[in-house]
Amino acid sequence: MRLRPKQSFRGISMVSLLGLILLMSGSGCKSGESTTSEGDEELSSGSRQFVTVGTAPAGGAFAPVGNAIANVVDANQGDRNWVVSPQGTKGTQENIRKLAAGEIEFGMANAGISYFAVRGEGDWKKPHEIRAVATLAPNVGVFVTTANSGISKIRDLKGKRVVLGPAGAGFDYFLEPLLKAHGVSYDDITVLNGTYFTAGDMLADGKADAAFMGGAIPIPAVTQLCSSQDVVFIKLDEDAPDKLKQYPFYFTVPVSADTYSDLHEDLIGINCGNMHLISHASVDEDVVYHFTKTMYENRVQIGEKHPAGKALNPNNAARDTGTPFHPGAIKFYKEAGIWPETENQVSD
Repeated sequence: MRLRPKQSFRGISMVSLLGLILLMSGSGCKSGESTTSEGDEELSSGSRQFVTVGTAPAGGAFAPVGNAIANVVDANQGDRNWVVSPQGTKGTQENIRKLAAGEIEFGMANAGISYFAVRGEGDWKKPHEIRAVATLAPNVGVFVTTANSGISKIRDLKGKRVVLGPAGAGFDYFLEPLLKAHGVSYDDITVLNGTYFTAGDMLADGKADAAFMGGAIPIPAVTQLCSSQDVVFIKLDEDAPDKLKQYPFYFTVPVSADTYSDLHEDLIGINCGNMHLISHASVDEDVVYHFTKTMYENRVQIGEKHPAGKALNPNNAARDTGTPFHPGAIKFYKEAGIWPETENQVSD
């Protein structure tokens, strides 16, 4: 179990400690007799534990959804003596590393990056023992540009300056296959790095020609950009989804015209790896079970805090995206009757 207990004697003065020793010495206990009462045992077994949920930078949906999950679980934990809190991070890759180091118990992640991390592929030097806890909202990826760029198709990105997410965020894991499906490689473009909000500023200032933005719809940074610029949404090639079928985390997602002020017709976006909540294989099964149960049973509250929380539903929570599920999560989903007993479902 990798929860971090509260230090029981933090802040006790030497005077108080000496007084406690004197009190115990005069308690009348016989030699070899335990001085621990039943109440003390209950207090010890119920010591406060800290549960941390790693989130992501501002601009996408990971941070607000991660905050919502942590706050709702903390508020509805019942008699479990937990302190559940979110922790801002750089996103998926850092959360995976923090899970491996035992620094956090849960983390928000992109399923497209988790897919490669759990297999030790790409730049991951070894397989990481991460486990899925819940599949959340689709990470709907869109490429945006401004009206004066002349860009209308992804192939038009060749020779252009394109913002492809924050440095070190791991977006290349799902962007390289996506670009390849359109006949574009990283060598064909000038890759710029920045958060979604930074990307919007770079487009507005003419420092970038286009940008990739992804997340649960609506993506806050895209909404903000539409309020200040004449935004053009770059369409996917019709055959691109077929070229990406080998990966379980890609699928098309319709984006209705009323989603953004500058989107004048329905658009086909692509899921570039669902937002999902992950843990580590070494985190205690009971901890993951109760966290999953509390999160799922109070999912309406999470959805009220952010629309993406509504994806935590019976049809989606246990969806297979290529990362094995944690036994604690599987236990709950089976009890809830929503675990999909199919040959393709990846479990631990």
